[in-house]
Parts: sequence; C-alpha cells; structure tokens
Amino acid sequence: MRTLIYKRTHEGDPGPQTGVFGNHDCMGTVRGWRFDAVIGIGGIRPWPECKGIARRLTWVGIGPHKIGEPSRPRVMFDHFRYYRNGGPLLKEKAPALARRMYDKNVRVITSCSLSSEERLDVERILGLARNAPPSLAVWLGAENAHFCRRTACMPNEARTMIEVFRVPITGATSPLLA
Repeated sequence: MRTLIYKRTHEGDPGPQTGVFGNHDCMGTVRGWRFDAVIGIGGIRPWPECKGIARRLTWVGIGPHKIGEPSRPRVMFDHFRYYRNGGPLLKEKAPALARRMYDKNVRVITSCSLSSEERLDVERILGLARNAPPSLAVWLGAENAHFCRRTACMPNEARTMIEVFRVPITGATSPLLA
C-alpha cells in the first residue's frame, strides 16, 4: 500500500472533527500525489513541541477520496484515526521509521522509498487504523461537502459542521459524533 508519511508542524489539518486533509491547505500539492494511505507524525521544532505532538504519531488515514482541484485536493478517508496530542511516540511504535524521519531530517516521503524494516513499521501503524471509522465528510457524502477557505474557518465544532458541510446533522449517528 503506497503510503505518504509527513512531519506535521501544527494542529488543525486534517480537521479533527471532519477528517479532511487539506482543510487549511496543509501540504499543498503533496496532497495531489498518488497514495493509498497517509501517516502524520509530529515534527521536532518548537511549535510541535509546544502543542505536544513532537515525535508522536498524530493521525492515520486509509482509503483516500480526493475532491476539488487535482493538484491541491482535499482528501477524506475510508478509515481515519486522529490522536490529537495523545498519540504514541513514533520510536515506540515504529523505531526504524522514526530513525529515518528524525535522524535524517526527512519532511515527507512515500513508502516506495523505505527499507523493508521501515515498510514493516508503516504496516504496523496502518493496522492501528484499519478498523477506524471514516472521515465525517465521507460519512456525510462528498457531494454535500462545501469547504471554506483557511481564513474563514474557525475551530468551533458547531460552525465546522454547519459551515463546512451545509447539511443538517440533527439526529445524525456518525461514529465520529458519538
């Protein structure tokens, strides 16, 4: 499974409530690359340290659905697991991958460029999300999605549901809303 692995420098993209990668245009054209899964890990600079995501597994998405501009799509997933700042340290779950990403200062890579040991680490991480629910956007249906620009969105969950999706969610039974 071709997997994109990248270091995150901030929170908020993907949206924790929506599971949409690119809702704040994070990773720009990289989202247009061909991949079957994405692993987000915390970087090591001051901002990730301050937010508690440094060197941690922060999110995993499997089964992408891309909408919008092909070179900078917004991406939703069949399986989406978001850890916030409570994810495990990458070196504990994937030591070979952690060495590659942090010791060699790699910002973004695909699994095609990894050693067999690093690919095993990627498979272990993907296993953590194989039974995760879909991105909320997939659950609602991509045809209902209307994404707002970076400056217009606020991190308010109610506004996110109303403004981003413009669909009623009263009585919704999404596993992400439970």
